[in-house]
Amino acid sequence: MVIKTFKYKVLDNVSSKKDVLREKNLSFEVAEKAKYLVHHALRISTINNTQYTSSTKTRSEVSGGGRKPWKQKGTGRARAGSNRSPLWRGGGVIFGPKAKKINKKINKKEKQLALRTTLYNKQDQIAVFNNFVIHEPKTKNIIENLKKANFNLNQKNLIISSKPNKKLKLSLQNLKNCEYILADKLNIKSLVKAEQIIIDEMSLQIIQETYCDEK
Repeated sequence: MVIKTFKYKVLDNVSSKKDVLREKNLSFEVAEKAKYLVHHALRISTINNTQYTSSTKTRSEVSGGGRKPWKQKGTGRARAGSNRSPLWRGGGVIFGPKAKKINKKINKKEKQLALRTTLYNKQDQIAVFNNFVIHEPKTKNIIENLKKANFNLNQKNLIISSKPNKKLKLSLQNLKNCEYILADKLNIKSLVKAEQIIIDEMSLQIIQETYCDEK
C-alpha cells in the first residue's frame, strides 16, 4: 500500500460558471496492485448481489405418483413405479437449480482499500461541489443544471450525497444513466461503472471517516 494525495477543487453549486471556491487535498492509502484488488472486490460484490431464484421441482415435490402406473410384469412395457419419475413427462427434475443465497466474505480492510483505490483512480472524473441545492424535485430542472455544468447525460453518472436528499433523489430517479447514493453506503460496482462522479464536499469528509479508518 502507498499513500497518495487526492487533489480536488470545490466548485460552487451546479452552475455553468463552475466557480472555484477553494482547492483541497485528501490523503488516501491505496493499493499498488490495484487491478487485482478492485477485481476481487467487484467479483465478490457481484456474486453476493446476484439473485439465484431459479428453482425446479424434484420427484418428491411434483404432483401425482400415488399408485403404480401398471403392474410390474406381464404388460411388455418397462417397469414403472411412479409417474413422478424424472424419466416421465411432467415428472421431477434431476439436479435442477434450486433457489439459494450466496454470501462470500471479503475482509473489511480489503473492501475499504478497493473503494479508496477506485476513488483515487477516478479523480479526473470527479466534480466536487460545495452542496446540492434543489428547490423543487423536478427532473427537468436537474437535467438543465447538469447540462449547464457540461455533464454528459449519455454517460453513467454517479451522484454521491453526504446526507439523504429527498428532492435530489426524486429529481434523478427517472434518469436511467444517473445513480444516487449516500457517501457512507458506497459500493465498488457503482464506482467502477461510473464515468462521471458528482459529489458534495461533506461527502469526502464522510468517505475519509468511513473508509480510511484502519481500526
